[in-house]
Amino acid sequence: MNPRLDELHPYPFQKLAQLFEGTEAPEQSPIALSIGEPKHPAPGAVLDTLGASLQDIARYPGTQGLPELREAIAGWATRRFNLAGGGLNPATQILPLNGTREGLFSFAQAMLSGAADSLVVTPNPFYQIYEGAALLAGAQPYFVNSTRDGGGLPDFSAVPAGVWDRCELVYLCSPGNPNGAVMGLGDYRHLLELADRHNFLIAADECYSEIHHPEAEPPLGMLEACHRLGRDDYRRCVVFHSLSKRSNLPGLRSGFAAGDAACLARFLRYRTYHGCAMPVHHQRASITAWQDEAHVDDNRMLYQQKFDTVLPILEPWLDVTRPQAGFYLWPRTPMDDETFARALYNEENVTVLPGRYLSRTSDGVNPGENRVRMALVASVHECVEAAQRIARFIERRTQNGSS
Repeated sequence: MNPRLDELHPYPFQKLAQLFEGTEAPEQSPIALSIGEPKHPAPGAVLDTLGASLQDIARYPGTQGLPELREAIAGWATRRFNLAGGGLNPATQILPLNGTREGLFSFAQAMLSGAADSLVVTPNPFYQIYEGAALLAGAQPYFVNSTRDGGGLPDFSAVPAGVWDRCELVYLCSPGNPNGAVMGLGDYRHLLELADRHNFLIAADECYSEIHHPEAEPPLGMLEACHRLGRDDYRRCVVFHSLSKRSNLPGLRSGFAAGDAACLARFLRYRTYHGCAMPVHHQRASITAWQDEAHVDDNRMLYQQKFDTVLPILEPWLDVTRPQAGFYLWPRTPMDDETFARALYNEENVTVLPGRYLSRTSDGVNPGENRVRMALVASVHECVEAAQRIARFIERRTQNGSS
């Protein structure tokens, strides 16, 4: 039995289930804001392609993926991140993934040395896959609190040089989960300078990059930052994207890694043995998704409609702000975050995720304490109903003096 399995923390949703043990929700309909699973309709054209490609289930898929898929991804990334003149080579700089979760985890297994003192630097709060990937690859996670300037970005300038010397991999998440914070060009420049100086890799999780205000500038990604900085070989950098959030296709399990060709060549070798090739019919459906932006525009409009209607209901009762991007709210709670989540479930049948389940104590601070994550993934009607229940819950607690 692998002893490193004992180092893994319970997953956040396992903790949430344990928190609710012994309590009973009221009979009103449940509304889940706890998990970031998109509930908008899947694009019809993608489903049509998937159905028309089912005969490909009789074929073994290649680990590197169809050339047409890699070309579609390269085209999308070049358009989205303004890479003209420094675009991606579909043959060497792109690998299909079974979603970003699988790719982010397996990347660490392929890239880390296994040295006893190696570190993986991760933002805090964080997607728990980063921590688990580090631990199972024989490294230790080093948590950087995402509180810089109050904007929710990890404060990499506060990391000691000795930590950077031991660091082999940095996980980024921009737009951030759960706070929606977005890195700027100066942030990327600083981290790239550190990577060159201390010889570590960067894995940029950008699965929320397409969920932003319809009229706002799209979030800057690492590929675009590298291009602007003259690093068109994307050395030391691999980005991870997915159709789960962008296209409401979490069950398709489709994404990609792109960037440094040398890293991806090693990653491809690992994946050939790992047995994680994407089914061919999923690849063909993915081509349709990456080549269409109309459904993505519609998706953004739905999320903004939810922010526009939910925030005015919550703002009188919670310290909450609209995120720069993504579909989460990350409000402070008027009581302990676990108490808030358990009582809200017990009294209003609304589930939210306690912030401490997404973070660890670092430098004496747990940046998730007294916050909860709310995923606005349900319908507009359900999100409004959930916000009204939350407001009613807090008002009732305030009047009773129990907050």
